[in-house]
Parts: sequence; structure tokens; C-alpha cells
Amino acid sequence: MSNEYKLINGIKIAEKIKDEIVKEIIKLPSRPNLAIILIGDNKESCLYVNIKEREARKVGVDTHLYKCAENISENEILKMIDCLNRDNLIDGILVQLPLPKKFNTDKIIKAISKEKDVDFFHPENLKLLTISHKNIKILPPVFGASMAILQDIKCKIKNKKICIIANSDIFGKNFAKFLNCLGAQAETTKIGDKNLTDKTKNADILISAVGRKHFIKKEMIKEGAALIDVGIVKEDKKIYGDIDAEDVKEKAGFLTPVPGGVGPLTIAMLFQNTLELYKIHKNINHHLLL
Repeated sequence: MSNEYKLINGIKIAEKIKDEIVKEIIKLPSRPNLAIILIGDNKESCLYVNIKEREARKVGVDTHLYKCAENISENEILKMIDCLNRDNLIDGILVQLPLPKKFNTDKIIKAISKEKDVDFFHPENLKLLTISHKNIKILPPVFGASMAILQDIKCKIKNKKICIIANSDIFGKNFAKFLNCLGAQAETTKIGDKNLTDKTKNADILISAVGRKHFIKKEMIKEGAALIDVGIVKEDKKIYGDIDAEDVKEKAGFLTPVPGGVGPLTIAMLFQNTLELYKIHKNINHHLLL
């Protein structure tokens, strides 16, 4: 297999998903509304929010940006979220991460109503991933992006060994639980785990989300493995992923490029979730669970 056929075109998959979103939205009586809370002046966060606003306009999702100075108090943020929770216009709420270090991220994320949690990381929503995993309509966007990639390459996950390398337990452990409910053999690991390479080398599917440039090399992967690169590193105005694509290209079965892989799909899934929450709020022939 040549390198050309190993690369997964996340942009192309995302465009298909967004096309379907547009087809649904133009039939609705009103537009879905997404509130975005941006705190501070982190350049990457500002860039990501600008991209989300631009792409939202393309699919027909109305965004409402609440840009806050870094010196805002945590109590003021919580009050803002409470107002948005009670605002009937707003269908989904997104807090752009990472937050400045002085804030309690978990407390702020948990303050978002589970009915408006577009990232689907509220504890009650995470429970749904394992309780009703087969019928769930909404996934955390990165989970949804990874699943869309596996579906696109026709990779059935039942009985597949999956290794997730992640700094965040919320991401890694919850995604592994969800995948295991679907019949996979998923496990998580972190940088510093003495058995990390043993785990990655046995994985049919390797998902990396550590944000370390070209951390994954060919000696760390299984022959023919599907590699999903969630990590993003900015260096000298260029973007890199966790996986050294040049090094692994002759050994990997499939891999996602950075940029152009998981990122565009994550944004598409964010809008998909906003649409689904809209339909729940408006009772448009839809329920959270099928």
C-alpha cells in the first residue's frame, strides 16, 4: 500500500458531515444557537474560536461569543453560565479550553447544564456513554471524530485492541470505557508509563492525545495499525502532531495527518451536537436516545 492510501482525509470526511448538517438545518423553523465562552487572550484559543465561528456560519449555526478578560472572577463566569443555562435561545454552551490556570476547570465545565453541554463532558452525560452506548446520538466531539474516522476506513472495533495515550483522564478513561462497551479491548496509558511501548505495539488502533511533537515512532506501533493523531503542537508557526508520519508511513495501515485529520472533524462534530441539542430542546421528532 502506498503512502497516499494510508492517509485519512479528515477534511473530506468533515465536509460530508457538514453537508448533512446543512441539509437538516435548512428545513428547521429556526437556526441552532451555540454560545462560546472565551476567557483570556491565549492566541491558540482565539484562533480556534475564530475557526469555529467561521465554520458555524457555513453550516447555519448561529454563534454567540462571550469574550472575557483574564481578570474576570470565577464567580462571574459561573453566573454567566447560569444565565446561558436559563436562556431559551441557547441550545449549546462551549467553554473554550484551556482556561487560565487560576480557574477550576472541572467546576466551570460541571456548571454547564447537561442539556446544553455541547462537549458532552458533564458527569451525567458521560454516564450515558456506557449505560446507553449503542443508541447514543451525541458524543464528545473528539470521540465522534475518532469514530467517524474508523467508520470511514471500515475498521470494525469489536475485539480490536485499542490503546489511548492521553494526558487527560476525562478523555482517555471515558473513551476507553465507551469503546469497551462497543466490544473493543481498549486501555489507556500516559507518558512515563514503563509499559507504554508494550501497550502501543500491541494495539490494532492507536489514539494519541498528548501534544508532544513526533512522539510516536515506528518502533512503538504494530504493523498495519490504524493511527489517530489527536495531538497538536505549534512550533515556528507550523502545526505538528504526536505521530511522526514520515517515520511510521511504511509500517502504519492508516494514519491521520496533522493538520487536516482529527481537527476539522472535531469541529464538524461540535456542530452536529449543537444540532442534536437544538432538536431535543425544540422537541423536533427527536430524543437523546433513539
